[in-house]
Amino acid sequence: MGGVSFLSTVPSFTNTTNHQHLTTLSSSSHRSAVIRCSKIEPQVSGESLAFHRRDVLKLAGTTVGMELIGNGFINNVGDAKAADLNQRRQRSEFQSKIKILLSTTIKAKPELVPSLLKLALNDAMTYDKATKSGGANGSIRFSSELSRAENEGLSDGLSLIEEVKKEIDSISKGGPISYADIIQLAGQSAVKFTYLASAIRKCGGNEEKGNLLYTAYGSAGQWGLFDRNFGRSDTTEADPEGRVPQWGKATVQEMKDKFIAVGLGPRQLAVMSAFLGPDQAATEQLLATDPQVAPWVQKYQRSRETVSQTDYEVDLITAFTKLSCLGQQINFEAYTYPVERINLSKLKL
Repeated sequence: MGGVSFLSTVPSFTNTTNHQHLTTLSSSSHRSAVIRCSKIEPQVSGESLAFHRRDVLKLAGTTVGMELIGNGFINNVGDAKAADLNQRRQRSEFQSKIKILLSTTIKAKPELVPSLLKLALNDAMTYDKATKSGGANGSIRFSSELSRAENEGLSDGLSLIEEVKKEIDSISKGGPISYADIIQLAGQSAVKFTYLASAIRKCGGNEEKGNLLYTAYGSAGQWGLFDRNFGRSDTTEADPEGRVPQWGKATVQEMKDKFIAVGLGPRQLAVMSAFLGPDQAATEQLLATDPQVAPWVQKYQRSRETVSQTDYEVDLITAFTKLSCLGQQINFEAYTYPVERINLSKLKL
């Protein structure tokens, strides 16, 4: 750090102008004092030496500031900020690798998209508000939970997730990824796949044009909050039975009741129709029989017919983001690792 003149930072105590005189005092060679608001302004033969509290505070602040610099406090703050930025970079890079691998794997097995969506939904839907238990905690990986009636047909989707997890864990520098995280990230990748597939269909099946359409009008920039909620922890046992409906056999009222129980509602039920079963059209036909859900179903059907399908995509991302964090306290330092400092004194120049 360059040289700092301490004297240049000390405020002057000499004030040649009397700023606050409301009363003119007769000039006198002896010392007089004017008292206002508990402040004393001594005067000496026409020259004012007014001591203001703010000047004393400035001097004290300067002294403390110089002391903090001397003790390395500012350097420590800088180190803390650098460490935080470094952790963000590590998490972002790790998450990007996961997304790329998931995207590639799903593209090769598009038939598993409905399974991945329902895995993400059912893992989170075990959340119980009253007991603050369950939620998006990876419990669906346990065979005792996966074998339940509501999770029928999801084993292939879980196998894909385990395959990706194994590869990700082999390159992770910050520990293995939790099942809770990768199940929700797989759901996110499946949603993005459906968005891109829709854009390609609107371009007559031309993949290149579909990619351009999705890049130009898609909702990729809306995933920020979902991406930040990265650091879910795994449970060590299956969640209790009876918390998740069999979506294919449930009435609309039963579905609404479950969504409301976890803090969602008819709107989110309508926008997440693709999560409820492999035939979205059939699911929406059923949902449209309910007067509370029908307006939202119609809204999102109209939105999907537009070029950008903005209402549908943004509302789905919002609902899914909330669902994916049920029952979780995110560890924002997850998957970070210490970086070895370079000892410049040992470098040979």
